[in-house]
Amino acid sequence: MTLAINDLAPDFTADSTEGKLHFYDWAGDNWVLFFSHPKDFTPVCTTELGAVARLKPEFDKRGFKVLGLSVDPVGNHDKWAADIAETQGIGPNFPMIGDTDLAVSKLYGMLPADTAGTSEGRTPAHNATVRNVFIIGPDKRIKLILVYPMTVGRNFQEILRVIDSIQLNAKHRVATPADWKQGGDVIITAAVSNEEADKLFPGYKTHKPYLRTTPQPK
Repeated sequence: MTLAINDLAPDFTADSTEGKLHFYDWAGDNWVLFFSHPKDFTPVCTTELGAVARLKPEFDKRGFKVLGLSVDPVGNHDKWAADIAETQGIGPNFPMIGDTDLAVSKLYGMLPADTAGTSEGRTPAHNATVRNVFIIGPDKRIKLILVYPMTVGRNFQEILRVIDSIQLNAKHRVATPADWKQGGDVIITAAVSNEEADKLFPGYKTHKPYLRTTPQPK
């Protein structure tokens, strides 16, 4: 199954480090950061799980629930968590799905639908495409998909920046320019007429008919 932005995020039930997890029920009306790993006890992923655990208060502040996935059994996740805590100073403080039958990985298009077998005997190289980040809105629609190679640690500060931009757009009908950071000027979307912009964003600047900027809404 190939997923794209604005598609409905597939529902599923899976074992996790916090018990059986029914995704839609668990997510509720929250935003979700869902990120995946090709194998337990892998070096880059170890650093990433520690990074997300440290940033958990930032995700909480933005109304996000965090959900991890690795293709190995949940029992292995628990052992891996001890290594993560030892080497990164903090262990996972969010549920981690065990995807031993590869069902969720295939459901989310991270592995081909005809992939046979289970996680047993598969190496990280076999699962190299299970390195995704999905941002899912309270409407259960996918807002962002990122896929990283195994050798590149994910930049979760950048993911927080993207989240801030997506949430700003959801509230204020604005977009963000290249390299935008919190507090920087934003772009008024094309869906807003000049007459509306006069009311919503008084004093905005018109650089071109299609490019209008304004200070970031409070």
